[in-house]
Amino acid sequence: MNIRSLKVFVLVMEEGTLARAAQTMNLSQSAASRLLHLLEQEFSITLFHRDKKRLVPTVEGERFYGEALRILSQIEALPNFARQIQTGAAEPFRIIAQSRIVNGLVLPAIAEFASQFPDQPVRLEIHPRRDLGRRLMHDRFDVGVSALPLSIDQPEPVRLGAVTLKVALRPDHPLAQQSVLTPQDLTALPYIALDDTTVIRRVVDRAMEAMGVQLQLTHEVSVGAAAYRLVRFGLGFTFADPVALDPELMKDVKLVDFDPSLTIEIGCFLSEASRKPALNEAYRRILQSIFHNRTQAPVPAP
Repeated sequence: MNIRSLKVFVLVMEEGTLARAAQTMNLSQSAASRLLHLLEQEFSITLFHRDKKRLVPTVEGERFYGEALRILSQIEALPNFARQIQTGAAEPFRIIAQSRIVNGLVLPAIAEFASQFPDQPVRLEIHPRRDLGRRLMHDRFDVGVSALPLSIDQPEPVRLGAVTLKVALRPDHPLAQQSVLTPQDLTALPYIALDDTTVIRRVVDRAMEAMGVQLQLTHEVSVGAAAYRLVRFGLGFTFADPVALDPELMKDVKLVDFDPSLTIEIGCFLSEASRKPALNEAYRRILQSIFHNRTQAPVPAP
């Protein structure tokens, strides 16, 4: 099996086009196309429908992707594993997390985890939510952290709690002095929206549609950290919550309550294949405590 062919296939699935996959691997597009064709020939499988210049994954391609991702993940982990054997170093505690909650939840939890387990190395991988489900199903990991729901069957999520969305504004904005804002308060303001692959965007869009309100979408970004910084620059408002907002931005961005109440569930996934179940549980408890402190949500009984 040609590993480069497998890498081309995975990159096409993740990047969306053969051109971007070829660029990532520093290949010509024709060379990447040949590698992809060789993979299909080797396994007698059609991985993509060719639609003019687009490659649309087949059902077989979607199923093949998970196994290809698992194989590549194991291959890429071999050098680190070999170094651990040679040096006697501890195997890292592996965390996979959604980008929007890394700065406000996952990183503070890692800092506390490190203080409790100073000799335990940690490896953090950050992915957009649209890729997280596949990563949790097929990657090697110990704990995953994400907004819910994720469209995966296993592992089952452990619910940390619900966060309530608020309107994020510059502190010197006139509306930042109000205790509660409504959709009507926001219709004349520039709206900095997350893209439509995010949970927040879908929750907000459904609520606005139900009320017949049209927000003035001026800027669109793929990650919350970018939206919050645009708010800090005075380019408009966005929706955020205390868990997602970067702690260092707290003084530069004011979160104002919003009516109607819009909530998002946050959860973690504990790998059943993990060799560190005690550390998994310790990190879960730390996540739960930080989540409670940021949101004042009730802490569930252990």
